[in-house]
Amino acid sequence: MEELGIRIGKGAEADLYRREDKVSKVRISKAYREPLLDQHLRRTRTRREARLLSLARRAGVATPYVTDVDNQTFTVEMSFVPGEQVRRLLPSLTREERRELCIRIGEAVGKLHSANIVHGDLTTANMILHRKRIYFIDFGLGGISDAVEDKGVDLLVFKKVLHSTHYRYEEECWEGFVEGYSNTYRNSAETLERLRVIAKRGRYFPERA
Repeated sequence: MEELGIRIGKGAEADLYRREDKVSKVRISKAYREPLLDQHLRRTRTRREARLLSLARRAGVATPYVTDVDNQTFTVEMSFVPGEQVRRLLPSLTREERRELCIRIGEAVGKLHSANIVHGDLTTANMILHRKRIYFIDFGLGGISDAVEDKGVDLLVFKKVLHSTHYRYEEECWEGFVEGYSNTYRNSAETLERLRVIAKRGRYFPERA
């Protein structure tokens, strides 16, 4: 793999580098882990994320293109997606525009769940609007699962983000999301019901959740 380029982000699990139209995600070592276990986890998660990005595309959800995977440096190289984070975009939209955007987000998540893909970190920071398409990024915590519990937790993450970051228009965004999700995922009612159970179990929201 070529020179990584300029670091543009640093997270708990990985660093991001950009070189021209490519982004490299490098999983970093954790000193508290036993070295062999550390390498195994980084290698496994690197391969898994690359696979999930490709599977999501096949399911009809826009993601960056994976251009290289290096199991020795625990790096996924992918295309750079220009555009604006949905997190930053939502406040500038009208009520109807926000609702429409969240319908489309719900449709995309419905496609993921139909393919038994769990994103693992469904936040508006991990969604980029580019040329009227919503790109989903950072599948580092994702996986393949047909369990309704896992899909319910996926929705819980998104609902928590609306509740904490976009609370001024939480209701309209959630209603739009549910509409889109229900349009594309045939088992949506079961997952939404499980979400309510999980939310009450963990006391994440008031009783109206």
